[in-house]
Amino acid sequence: MIGRGLRATLASGAGAFALTMALPSAAQTATTDDPSEEIVVTATKRAEPLRELAGSVSALTEKSLQDLNAQSLSDYITRVPGVVFNDYQPGISEVVIRGIASTTYHEANQATTGYYLNQIPLVEPGFPLAIPDVDAFDLAQVEVLRGPQGTLFGSSSLGGAINYVVKEADASAYAAAGEGLVSSTRRAGEASYAIKGMVNIPIVRDRLAARVVAFERYDAGYLDNTGTGVDGSNDLRVRGVRGSLVWTPTDTTTVSALSMLQRYRLADQTYVLFGSDPRTFERNTNVPENQDTEFQLHSLKLEQALDFATVTAIGSYVQKKNTTVFDDSVFLGIDPRTGTAQLSGSDGTSKTTYGELRIASPSAGPFNWLLGANYTRLRSDSTDLVSLAGIGSYIDANPGEFGGQSSSVIAPDDEIQRTINNATVREIALFGEASYTIADQLTLTAGGRVFQYTSQPRLQFLPNAALTPPFDYQPGEQKESGFIPKLSVKYRPSNRFMVYGLYSEGFRIGGVNVYSVAVPNTPLTFASDKTKNYEIGTRLDLVPGQMSIDITAYHIDWNNIQARLFVPVTFQAYTTNGGGADIDGVEVSLNFRPAPWLTFTSNVGYNDARLSALLPDSFAPGGGYARGTQLPGASDWTIANQLQFDLRETGLHPRFGIAHRYLSAAPVAFNAALEKGDYNLVDLNAAVDVVHGVELGVFVKNLFDEYGILNAPFSFAGSVTRPRTIGANLRFNLTR
Repeated sequence: MIGRGLRATLASGAGAFALTMALPSAAQTATTDDPSEEIVVTATKRAEPLRELAGSVSALTEKSLQDLNAQSLSDYITRVPGVVFNDYQPGISEVVIRGIASTTYHEANQATTGYYLNQIPLVEPGFPLAIPDVDAFDLAQVEVLRGPQGTLFGSSSLGGAINYVVKEADASAYAAAGEGLVSSTRRAGEASYAIKGMVNIPIVRDRLAARVVAFERYDAGYLDNTGTGVDGSNDLRVRGVRGSLVWTPTDTTTVSALSMLQRYRLADQTYVLFGSDPRTFERNTNVPENQDTEFQLHSLKLEQALDFATVTAIGSYVQKKNTTVFDDSVFLGIDPRTGTAQLSGSDGTSKTTYGELRIASPSAGPFNWLLGANYTRLRSDSTDLVSLAGIGSYIDANPGEFGGQSSSVIAPDDEIQRTINNATVREIALFGEASYTIADQLTLTAGGRVFQYTSQPRLQFLPNAALTPPFDYQPGEQKESGFIPKLSVKYRPSNRFMVYGLYSEGFRIGGVNVYSVAVPNTPLTFASDKTKNYEIGTRLDLVPGQMSIDITAYHIDWNNIQARLFVPVTFQAYTTNGGGADIDGVEVSLNFRPAPWLTFTSNVGYNDARLSALLPDSFAPGGGYARGTQLPGASDWTIANQLQFDLRETGLHPRFGIAHRYLSAAPVAFNAALEKGDYNLVDLNAAVDVVHGVELGVFVKNLFDEYGILNAPFSFAGSVTRPRTIGANLRFNLTR
C-alpha cells in the first residue's frame, strides 16, 4: 500500500511540476525573499540552513510578512504548500497540515499541529484553551514544519508544527520600529486600525540589552446580526506586549528572558447562518456571542558553549484563559417556559510548566548529535454552563415537573446544566538525533523519543434541571508510554542538487469526553492516535541565485483516529477512536528571480486524504463513515503565487506585489454536502521609502471581493472570507 501511495504521489508531483512551469498564474508560494539568500531555521533544535534539511520546512521571513502586510495567521499561513487554515474563532482557529484533521472547527482534544515560540510549546498536552495567533510585528520569521514531528517536539504534532521566531534583545545597537495601519472593509461600518511599536536598548554595550514590543489591532466587524440589530457585530480587538532581556556575561554564555501577553476581545461570533442565499453575511442571535481569550508566556533560557558541545536549558510557564458565550436559541428557539434564550458557555484556565535540557555537538564535522530531555506539567480547569434566565422561578412555581427539587439545587443562578472538567497531565521524555556524513555527500540520520505521560482527569456533571443523574468520574492516574522513531537519508552530490528520504511519526495522547456523561451512546474516554510519514524529496538549484525548485512526495498512515463528532440537535462535541486514513500528496515550491528587480514564487500542494477503514459514529446512517470518505477540510489543491517588483535603484525604492491563493473544495464535515474552499483570493501591495528607514504603503486584500466558506462544522453555519479591504500603512525602522 505504501508503494502504491508513493507511486501515485510521484505521478501527481510530475503533474504539479508541469502545472507550475506551464501556468505560473495558477501556481503559488511566497516563503523566501531572495533565492540567493541563505535562510537559517531551528527545525531540528539547532540552527541549520533550510535547504540542507532532510524534511519539508518553509520559512516566512520578516520581509515576506511585511510584503504581505501580514497581521495574523490568516494573512500568510496558507501560502505554504499543503497548509489549510480553519479560520473561525480568533485565538482558537487551527492550522491543518497535510489534511490531518477530523473537523473544520476545533479539535476536541489536542490539536493536530504543534505551536511553538522560539521552540517553547504554546499548546498544552490536552485540549488547548487557546491556540496563540502571535501578531506578525517584530517577528524574525515563522517556520512551518510539514509532516509529523513527534521525535523532537512531542505530542500534538501529527501533521506538523509551527515555530514563531520572535526577535530578542540586541546589545549591539539602539533600535526603534513602529507600524501604523488604517483600512476599510466592505460591509464594515467603521475603519480598522493597528498601532505597533518596538524599542531595543543596549543597557551594557554588547553584554546586556532589553527589547519591548507593544501593539493594538482593531478589526471592524463585517457580519450583520439581525437578532441583536447590530451591523458589523463581529468586532475584534487584539492587544499585546512582549519583552525580552538578553545578558551575555561571557563570549560563551547567554542568558535570555522572554515574556509576552496577548489578549483577544471578540464582540460577537464570526459564523453566519447559511440559508437560501449562499452568499450571506448575516447571523441571527438574541444576545451577542462574545468571547475573551488571553495567553501569557514567561521563559528563561541559558545557552552555554563548551569545547565539545553547546548546552541549552529552557524553562517556561504558559497560562491561558478563555470565556465564550453561545446563544442556543439559534437552534432551539426561545424557551416557552421562560420566554428567554438558552445560553451556553465555557470558562476555562490552563497552566503549563515546561523544562528542557539539551546538549548538541558543533555543526562542523561528519558526525553530529543532539541529546535532550524535557518535562511538562499541565493543570487545566474548565466549567461549561447552560443557563436560562427565569428558569429558577419557573422551577419553584412548578415543582411537580422537577421531582420536587429546588431551583437552588438543580438550577442555581438560573444555570440548568453544569459540567466541571479538570486534569493534571505530566510528561517526561528523552529525545535525540545523530547523523553521520560520508564523503561530504551522503548523510544518515537516526533519532528517537522515549516518553511517558501521566494524567489524572476528573469530570463532574452536577445536579441539573433536566434531572439527568449527576456524575463524578475520577478514573485515577492514567499512564501512557511509547517510543517515536525517525530515520532519514540525504544525498547531495553537488551544491545544486539534493535528494532525501524520511520516515517520521507523530502522536496525541488520549483524554476524557466532557459532555458524554449527559449524552447517551457517546464514549466517556478516547485513546491516543498516531501518524506515520513516508517522504521523499529533492531540492534543485536550477540557476544558482536565480531559480530553485523543491519537490516532495509523501504517504501518511493515520491510525486509530481521534475524530471530533457532534450529537444531533444539541450539537455537543465528543471524540471517538476508530478507523484510519491514508494521505498521499505532493508539494512543489518554485523560486524564480529572472532579474534583480523581479521575483516570482509559487507553492503548489496536492493532497488526497481519505479514510482507509470505517470510522464509527453511532448517530450516522450505517453506524459510521465508509472507507474512501474524504477527511473534513482536506482540500485536494492548495496553490499560492506571489509576483514581487522591487526597484532598488530607483528613487523612493518603489515596491509592488501581487499575491494569489487558491483552495479547492472539500467537505466541511464527514459526509457533508456543503463544501469549503473553491475560491481564489488576490491581494495587492505597494510601498515606497519616504526617507531612509520610513516606508509608506497601500494595499488591497481580496481584490475581487471573493466569497468563500472557511469552515462550517455543522453545515448550516460557518465562517466566510473577509470582504475586500483597502488600506494604508506607515512603517519606520531606525537603528544606531
